[in-house]
Amino acid sequence: MKTAAAILVEQRQPLVLDEVEVPALGFGQVLVEIHATRICGSQIGEIDGVKGPDQWLPHLLGHEAGATVRETGPEVRHVKPGDRVVCHWRPGRGIEARGATYQWKGKPCNAGPITTFQQFAVLSENRVTVVPPDTDLEICCLLADTLTTGFGVIDNDAKVKIGETVLVIGCGGIGLGTVLGAKLAGAHPVIAADIHDHKLAVARRHGATHTINSAKEDFSEAVRKILGSSQLDVVVDGTGNPAILEKAFALAGNFGRVVGVGVMPHDKEASFNTLPLHLGKVLRGSHGGDSLPAEDIPRYIRMMRDGRFDPKGFISHRISLAEINDGIAKMRSGEVIHCIIHFK
Repeated sequence: MKTAAAILVEQRQPLVLDEVEVPALGFGQVLVEIHATRICGSQIGEIDGVKGPDQWLPHLLGHEAGATVRETGPEVRHVKPGDRVVCHWRPGRGIEARGATYQWKGKPCNAGPITTFQQFAVLSENRVTVVPPDTDLEICCLLADTLTTGFGVIDNDAKVKIGETVLVIGCGGIGLGTVLGAKLAGAHPVIAADIHDHKLAVARRHGATHTINSAKEDFSEAVRKILGSSQLDVVVDGTGNPAILEKAFALAGNFGRVVGVGVMPHDKEASFNTLPLHLGKVLRGSHGGDSLPAEDIPRYIRMMRDGRFDPKGFISHRISLAEINDGIAKMRSGEVIHCIIHFK
């Protein structure tokens, strides 16, 4: 069986749209039909080589989707054909299977435990979580990363308490999930900073009490005006920009927690005086907010069904797979907040 796919053939170049041959299922693998998937900033990082030269080219991309299980491989126990699933990059329940190897033009095309920029995908069992059959497919995409990571940053990485002050720098996909998570956790105020007014408007609708356009004013000074004599308890940096991370560290209070979510390019460095770390300040990176998809996703679905929040407004663009390079370009420009690829 062949499937349409977007293939990373060369770094810093557009993705190649073509068909690849889907491999037979092995131990612990699941064949899914992808209905909707989201373009994440992580894929732009892969394309740009943020973490360095890519040793696995050519390979497939994507790590968050709403899908239907079509077939299961040996020893798979947690899903069955016909299940609607969230496809996510953080491990969940089940087998950690080897990455699939597709064929493209008679040669291997690599994939890890999950790829979603294709209509049919072979995934590791522990990268899919069953959800109710009527779960909105676009919401599935958001449950895969935006919400699980954003909420996890607040709950697990920063351990936000009711009434603590929070600043979120960067209101893209994960940033908006973090803003919403801070609101739900009872933080106050929740300050959102970005260089795009349309992203700040969405942040305000989903929990930000104050917004700062850092292209128009220095966000450090703006935060100080908002807080007065209060200190920042938590700063979340979604940019990965060394200069921004340095400012975030300086802004946090004496016992503040600074969480880096954006990935810094491998050839860049940030500079800090470490004395505050000895006196109680915390600086840490986030790995998907330490989320546990199999546990977190059902809880978030219950909350949405009970009317506690609705993230549908995060989605700004909907495209087909054929338009993926245009969608990526719009993400780079800042136009996109969340871009969903639909296959049918």
